[in-house]
Amino acid sequence: MRLDGRRGSDNIQDRRGTSFNKIGGIGGGIVGVIIVAVITLLSGGDLGDVAQQAMNAMQENQVTQSSPVDDPESQRLYDLSSKVLAGTEDVWTREFRQQGWGEYEPPQMVIYSGAIQTGCGQGTSQIGPFYCSADKTVYIDLDFFKNMQSQIGASGDFCYAYVIAHEVGHHVQNLLGILEKAHSQMSRLPEKEANQISVRLELQADYFAGVWGHDDNEMFGSIEPGDVEAAINAASKIGDDYLQKKAYGREMPDSFNHGRSEWRVRWLTKGLKSGDASLGDTFSVPYGQF
Repeated sequence: MRLDGRRGSDNIQDRRGTSFNKIGGIGGGIVGVIIVAVITLLSGGDLGDVAQQAMNAMQENQVTQSSPVDDPESQRLYDLSSKVLAGTEDVWTREFRQQGWGEYEPPQMVIYSGAIQTGCGQGTSQIGPFYCSADKTVYIDLDFFKNMQSQIGASGDFCYAYVIAHEVGHHVQNLLGILEKAHSQMSRLPEKEANQISVRLELQADYFAGVWGHDDNEMFGSIEPGDVEAAINAASKIGDDYLQKKAYGREMPDSFNHGRSEWRVRWLTKGLKSGDASLGDTFSVPYGQF
Protein backbone atom coordinates (compact mmCIF):
# COMPACT_ATOMS: atom_id res chain seq x y z
CA MET A 1 0.00 0.00 0.00
CA ARG A 2 1.40 3.39 -1.01
CA LEU A 3 1.35 5.85 1.85
CA ASP A 4 4.53 7.86 1.25
CA GLY A 5 3.94 11.56 1.46
CA ARG A 6 0.46 11.16 2.90
CA ARG A 7 -0.68 13.30 5.81
CA GLY A 8 -1.36 11.84 9.23
CA SER A 9 -4.58 12.43 11.12
CA ASP A 10 -4.94 14.99 13.91
CA ASN A 11 -7.63 12.77 15.46
CA ILE A 12 -5.28 10.13 16.84
CA GLN A 13 -4.04 9.75 20.40
CA ASP A 14 -1.13 7.65 21.63
CA ARG A 15 -1.90 6.14 25.03
CA ARG A 16 0.73 3.44 25.00
CA GLY A 17 3.37 3.15 27.67
CA THR A 18 1.15 2.32 30.64
CA SER A 19 1.02 -1.00 32.47
CA PHE A 20 -2.13 -2.35 34.09
CA ASN A 21 -2.03 -4.54 37.18
CA LYS A 22 -5.00 -6.85 37.60
CA ILE A 23 -7.64 -4.72 35.92
CA GLY A 24 -10.88 -6.60 36.17
CA GLY A 25 -9.03 -9.89 36.03
CA ILE A 26 -7.37 -9.08 32.71
CA GLY A 27 -4.14 -10.88 32.07
CA GLY A 28 -1.37 -10.18 29.62
CA GLY A 29 -0.60 -11.30 26.15
CA ILE A 30 -2.51 -12.67 23.19
CA VAL A 31 -1.17 -16.23 23.24
CA GLY A 32 -3.89 -18.72 24.11
CA VAL A 33 -6.85 -16.46 23.37
CA ILE A 34 -7.04 -16.79 19.58
CA ILE A 35 -10.73 -17.64 19.57
CA VAL A 36 -11.69 -14.70 21.78
CA ALA A 37 -9.45 -12.32 19.88
CA VAL A 38 -10.26 -13.37 16.34
CA ILE A 39 -13.98 -14.08 16.61
CA THR A 40 -14.42 -10.57 18.03
CA LEU A 41 -12.12 -9.01 15.42
CA LEU A 42 -13.74 -6.01 13.80
CA SER A 43 -16.68 -5.99 16.20
CA GLY A 44 -18.54 -2.70 16.44
CA GLY A 45 -20.64 -0.85 18.98
CA ASP A 46 -20.65 -1.27 22.73
CA LEU A 47 -18.20 -3.76 24.15
CA GLY A 48 -20.70 -5.26 26.59
CA ASP A 49 -20.62 -9.04 26.71
CA VAL A 50 -17.74 -9.17 24.22
CA ALA A 51 -15.36 -7.48 26.64
CA GLN A 52 -16.66 -9.58 29.51
CA GLN A 53 -15.91 -12.78 27.56
CA ALA A 54 -12.35 -11.63 27.05
CA MET A 55 -11.99 -10.79 30.71
CA ASN A 56 -13.38 -14.13 31.81
CA ALA A 57 -10.98 -15.88 29.47
CA MET A 58 -7.92 -14.43 31.14
CA GLN A 59 -6.35 -15.54 34.42
CA GLU A 60 -6.51 -13.21 37.38
CA ASN A 61 -3.50 -11.65 39.09
CA GLN A 62 -1.42 -11.43 35.92
CA VAL A 63 0.12 -8.23 34.65
CA THR A 64 -0.49 -6.64 31.26
CA GLN A 65 2.73 -5.04 30.14
CA SER A 66 2.77 -2.30 27.54
CA SER A 67 4.61 -2.65 24.24
CA PRO A 68 7.74 -0.53 23.90
CA VAL A 69 6.68 2.74 22.31
CA ASP A 70 10.08 3.16 20.64
CA ASP A 71 9.95 -0.18 18.83
CA PRO A 72 10.52 0.59 15.12
CA GLU A 73 7.72 -1.68 13.89
CA SER A 74 5.30 -0.24 16.42
CA GLN A 75 6.15 3.26 15.26
CA ARG A 76 5.70 2.21 11.63
CA LEU A 77 2.28 0.76 12.41
CA TYR A 78 1.37 3.89 14.35
CA ASP A 79 2.27 6.05 11.35
CA LEU A 80 0.32 3.72 9.05
CA SER A 81 -2.73 3.91 11.30
CA SER A 82 -2.54 7.70 11.38
CA LYS A 83 -2.31 7.97 7.59
CA VAL A 84 -5.06 5.43 6.97
CA LEU A 85 -7.31 7.27 9.43
CA ALA A 86 -6.57 10.50 7.55
CA GLY A 87 -7.53 8.72 4.33
CA THR A 88 -10.86 7.68 5.82
CA GLU A 89 -11.45 11.31 6.79
CA ASP A 90 -10.88 12.47 3.22
CA VAL A 91 -12.94 9.68 1.67
CA TRP A 92 -15.94 9.92 3.98
CA THR A 93 -15.99 13.74 3.92
CA ARG A 94 -16.37 13.52 0.15
CA GLU A 95 -18.80 10.60 0.30
CA PHE A 96 -21.10 12.28 2.83
CA ARG A 97 -21.30 15.39 0.67
CA GLN A 98 -21.95 13.40 -2.49
CA GLN A 99 -24.66 11.34 -0.80
CA GLY A 100 -26.30 14.38 0.76
CA TRP A 101 -25.70 13.07 4.28
CA GLY A 102 -24.40 16.37 5.65
CA GLU A 103 -20.94 17.03 7.02
CA TYR A 104 -18.84 14.07 8.07
CA GLU A 105 -17.66 14.04 11.69
CA PRO A 106 -14.45 11.97 11.90
CA PRO A 107 -13.95 9.53 14.77
CA GLN A 108 -11.10 9.67 17.21
CA MET A 109 -8.55 6.86 17.23
CA VAL A 110 -6.74 5.74 20.37
CA ILE A 111 -3.62 3.59 20.15
CA TYR A 112 -3.15 1.74 23.41
CA SER A 113 -1.44 -1.32 24.83
CA GLY A 114 -2.90 -4.03 27.03
CA ALA A 115 -6.10 -2.53 28.40
CA ILE A 116 -7.94 0.76 28.40
CA GLN A 117 -11.05 2.38 29.84
CA THR A 118 -13.50 3.54 27.17
CA GLY A 119 -16.94 5.09 26.97
CA CYS A 120 -18.23 1.56 26.43
CA GLY A 121 -16.43 0.00 29.38
CA GLN A 122 -13.14 -1.81 29.80
CA GLY A 123 -11.38 -2.70 26.56
CA THR A 124 -8.50 -5.12 26.18
CA SER A 125 -6.15 -6.14 23.41
CA GLN A 126 -7.65 -9.65 23.57
CA ILE A 127 -10.85 -8.50 21.86
CA GLY A 128 -9.02 -6.99 18.91
CA PRO A 129 -9.61 -3.54 17.37
CA PHE A 130 -13.03 -2.14 18.21
CA TYR A 131 -15.25 0.91 17.81
CA CYS A 132 -17.06 2.47 20.76
CA SER A 133 -20.17 4.36 19.75
CA ALA A 134 -20.47 6.08 23.15
CA ASP A 135 -17.28 8.11 22.66
CA LYS A 136 -17.07 7.79 18.84
CA THR A 137 -13.60 6.32 19.05
CA VAL A 138 -11.71 3.49 17.36
CA TYR A 139 -9.37 1.61 19.74
CA ILE A 140 -6.40 -0.37 18.49
CA ASP A 141 -3.56 -2.21 20.19
CA LEU A 142 -0.83 -2.37 17.53
CA ASP A 143 0.28 -5.78 18.78
CA PHE A 144 -2.86 -7.14 17.15
CA PHE A 145 -1.49 -6.25 13.72
CA LYS A 146 1.84 -7.82 14.62
CA ASN A 147 0.09 -11.08 15.50
CA MET A 148 -2.37 -11.29 12.60
CA GLN A 149 -0.07 -13.48 10.53
CA SER A 150 0.47 -16.07 13.26
CA GLN A 151 -3.14 -16.00 14.46
CA ILE A 152 -5.18 -15.90 11.26
CA GLY A 153 -2.62 -16.12 8.46
CA ALA A 154 -3.18 -12.56 7.25
CA SER A 155 -0.78 -9.64 7.02
CA GLY A 156 0.23 -6.65 4.92
CA ASP A 157 -0.37 -2.92 5.18
CA PHE A 158 -3.57 -2.90 3.13
CA CYS A 159 -4.85 -5.76 5.26
CA TYR A 160 -4.22 -3.68 8.38
CA ALA A 161 -5.86 -0.72 6.66
CA TYR A 162 -8.93 -2.86 5.99
CA VAL A 163 -9.23 -3.55 9.71
CA ILE A 164 -9.11 0.18 10.46
CA ALA A 165 -11.53 1.02 7.64
CA HIS A 166 -13.99 -1.59 8.92
CA GLU A 167 -14.03 0.01 12.37
CA VAL A 168 -14.49 3.43 10.79
CA GLY A 169 -17.35 1.82 8.87
CA HIS A 170 -19.07 1.27 12.23
CA HIS A 171 -18.57 4.96 12.93
CA VAL A 172 -20.29 5.78 9.64
CA GLN A 173 -23.17 3.54 10.74
CA ASN A 174 -23.29 5.44 14.02
CA LEU A 175 -23.47 8.83 12.29
CA LEU A 176 -26.26 7.60 10.01
CA GLY A 177 -28.29 6.25 12.94
CA ILE A 178 -27.95 2.66 11.72
CA LEU A 179 -25.97 1.47 14.72
CA GLU A 180 -28.36 2.87 17.31
CA LYS A 181 -31.40 1.42 15.55
CA ALA A 182 -29.76 -1.99 15.21
CA HIS A 183 -28.63 -2.12 18.84
CA SER A 184 -32.10 -1.12 19.99
CA GLN A 185 -33.61 -3.99 18.01
CA MET A 186 -30.98 -6.44 19.24
CA SER A 187 -31.73 -5.62 22.87
CA ARG A 188 -35.34 -6.74 22.41
CA LEU A 189 -34.74 -9.94 20.46
CA PRO A 190 -33.71 -13.50 21.35
CA GLU A 191 -30.03 -14.24 20.87
CA LYS A 192 -30.41 -15.95 17.49
CA GLU A 193 -32.30 -13.04 15.92
CA ALA A 194 -30.03 -10.49 17.58
CA ASN A 195 -27.01 -12.26 16.11
CA GLN A 196 -28.52 -11.97 12.65
CA ILE A 197 -28.74 -8.21 13.01
CA SER A 198 -25.13 -8.19 14.19
CA VAL A 199 -24.15 -10.05 11.02
CA ARG A 200 -25.88 -7.41 8.91
CA LEU A 201 -23.96 -4.67 10.73
CA GLU A 202 -20.63 -6.41 10.20
CA LEU A 203 -21.22 -7.08 6.52
CA GLN A 204 -22.19 -3.46 5.96
CA ALA A 205 -19.01 -2.34 7.76
CA ASP A 206 -17.08 -4.63 5.41
CA TYR A 207 -18.82 -2.97 2.47
CA PHE A 208 -17.98 0.49 3.79
CA ALA A 209 -14.35 -0.63 4.18
CA GLY A 210 -14.42 -1.61 0.53
CA VAL A 211 -15.86 1.79 -0.42
CA TRP A 212 -12.99 3.41 1.43
CA GLY A 213 -10.47 1.24 -0.42
CA HIS A 214 -11.98 2.13 -3.80
CA ASP A 215 -12.15 5.87 -3.12
CA ASP A 216 -8.78 6.08 -1.37
CA ASN A 217 -7.16 4.48 -4.39
CA GLU A 218 -9.04 6.84 -6.69
CA MET A 219 -7.87 9.85 -4.71
CA PHE A 220 -4.31 8.81 -3.86
CA GLY A 221 -3.34 5.78 -5.99
CA SER A 222 -2.76 3.81 -2.80
CA ILE A 223 -3.45 0.22 -3.89
CA GLU A 224 -0.51 -1.84 -5.08
CA PRO A 225 -0.49 -5.31 -6.70
CA GLY A 226 -1.47 -7.94 -4.14
CA ASP A 227 -3.16 -5.50 -1.76
CA VAL A 228 -6.74 -6.43 -2.62
CA GLU A 229 -5.92 -10.12 -2.49
CA ALA A 230 -4.42 -9.66 1.00
CA ALA A 231 -7.55 -7.93 2.25
CA ILE A 232 -9.80 -10.58 0.73
CA ASN A 233 -7.66 -13.28 2.34
CA ALA A 234 -8.11 -11.56 5.71
CA ALA A 235 -11.88 -11.36 5.21
CA SER A 236 -11.99 -15.06 4.38
CA LYS A 237 -10.14 -15.91 7.61
CA ILE A 238 -12.46 -14.02 9.94
CA GLY A 239 -15.77 -15.54 8.90
CA ASP A 240 -17.67 -17.20 11.74
CA ASP A 241 -17.84 -20.53 9.90
CA TYR A 242 -14.08 -20.61 9.32
CA LEU A 243 -13.24 -19.68 12.92
CA GLN A 244 -15.74 -22.07 14.49
CA LYS A 245 -14.50 -24.98 12.39
CA LYS A 246 -10.95 -24.09 13.38
CA ALA A 247 -11.86 -23.92 17.05
CA TYR A 248 -14.52 -26.62 17.42
CA GLY A 249 -14.39 -28.68 14.24
CA ARG A 250 -17.91 -27.60 13.25
CA GLU A 251 -19.91 -24.47 12.56
CA MET A 252 -22.78 -23.15 14.67
CA PRO A 253 -24.84 -20.85 12.41
CA ASP A 254 -27.19 -19.66 15.16
CA SER A 255 -24.24 -18.09 16.97
CA PHE A 256 -22.84 -16.27 13.91
CA ASN A 257 -22.40 -12.58 14.66
CA HIS A 258 -20.07 -11.52 11.84
CA GLY A 259 -21.13 -13.76 8.95
CA ARG A 260 -19.71 -16.50 6.79
CA SER A 261 -16.34 -16.02 5.13
CA GLU A 262 -17.89 -15.94 1.67
CA TRP A 263 -20.36 -13.25 2.78
CA ARG A 264 -17.60 -11.07 4.20
CA VAL A 265 -15.49 -11.44 1.08
CA ARG A 266 -18.49 -10.70 -1.15
CA TRP A 267 -19.47 -7.46 0.60
CA LEU A 268 -15.90 -6.21 0.90
CA THR A 269 -15.43 -6.90 -2.81
CA LYS A 270 -18.69 -5.15 -3.68
CA GLY A 271 -17.53 -2.03 -1.91
CA LEU A 272 -14.12 -2.14 -3.57
CA LYS A 273 -15.72 -2.39 -7.00
CA SER A 274 -18.50 0.17 -6.60
CA GLY A 275 -17.11 2.89 -4.35
CA ASP A 276 -20.73 3.90 -3.71
CA ALA A 277 -21.79 3.90 -0.06
CA SER A 278 -25.48 4.05 -0.97
CA LEU A 279 -25.36 0.50 -2.36
CA GLY A 280 -24.37 -1.12 0.94
CA ASP A 281 -27.81 -1.92 2.36
CA THR A 282 -27.32 -5.31 4.01
CA PHE A 283 -30.58 -4.97 5.94
CA SER A 284 -32.89 -5.41 2.94
CA VAL A 285 -31.29 -8.68 1.82
CA PRO A 286 -33.02 -11.88 3.06
CA TYR A 287 -30.86 -13.39 5.78
CA GLY A 288 -28.55 -16.09 4.45
CA GLN A 289 -28.66 -14.75 0.89
CA PHE A 290 -25.78 -12.34 1.28
